[in-house]
Amino acid sequence: MADPVRVGLVGVGIIAETHLTVLAERDDVTLEFTVDPRPVGPSGFRGAAPPPHYDGLARALGAHEPDLIVLATPTVTHAELVTEALLRSAATVLVEKPIVHDPAALAELRELDGRADVRRRLFTAHHFAFSPEVEWAAELLAAHPEWGPVTGITSAFYDPYAQRLPAAFASYGSSWTDSGVNQLSMITRFVDDLTALTSLQPADGGASAWCTVEFRSRGAVGTARLRSSWLTGSSSKESSLVFGRSGVEVWIDHTAMTGFAARGGELIATFGNDGRTPRKVAHYRPLYAGLLSGRPDRVLGFDAAATIAAIHQAAPAAG
Repeated sequence: MADPVRVGLVGVGIIAETHLTVLAERDDVTLEFTVDPRPVGPSGFRGAAPPPHYDGLARALGAHEPDLIVLATPTVTHAELVTEALLRSAATVLVEKPIVHDPAALAELRELDGRADVRRRLFTAHHFAFSPEVEWAAELLAAHPEWGPVTGITSAFYDPYAQRLPAAFASYGSSWTDSGVNQLSMITRFVDDLTALTSLQPADGGASAWCTVEFRSRGAVGTARLRSSWLTGSSSKESSLVFGRSGVEVWIDHTAMTGFAARGGELIATFGNDGRTPRKVAHYRPLYAGLLSGRPDRVLGFDAAATIAAIHQAAPAAG
């Protein structure tokens, strides 16, 4: 049997808990070290004693040679930590989405490619693109090329922040800042590539937004219409894919993690969910399965992450 993948985890906040849960399920990985300015790391891994914990990545890499470095830290730290991880180690690097916080940082990573093989080693955890209903829809599209290109996509992401807008703005910036990366990465699973942000209309002081994005699918050009809003009392996330040439529509409920495909009055396919797996765990399981298999989906790769970040950051300031 191959030696287990040695993982170094940087950042031990809330999202790191999901990474640890999914990694602990796999017998092909071991947690080599953790890094965080806080003096205490996770209490343990698979019930064993916690691995060595460091207050900085440089110190950790001075003592360890990980195969995979996971960066689960705030977005503003990504560029610096990615650069450090790529230049100070030979490890593959998985960074939480979005890949970086501004165009200048993205340009720096592009320039780094010649020195550190960014395109082969750097991946971004676009976890929403691996939600079970998205996986199902992507497999359905691949199995039915006769449906033709996707010609239109509509996606609406509502989050229940209406009663705590000041806190939501402080934490997430705006509804587009918060939801846009997830919507764009989800769309990337269904089309050949995203080409441009064609319009953006922020509203409600940034609590809502409406934008359109151009994409290419099987030789055709299509438009994605994206709505995001915090003006609701409960979470609701849905997307629909239209295949204009064949009349097929695929509807996806991201909240329930369900979906169906239909043509006119004919029900073609359905997808259900038993609700037993926590949402984020359901996202990260297939993400890690692909990454650790050596055959990661292209939505994890640098080119996709750079395109998503460039389109997302092209949005003007909300309000």
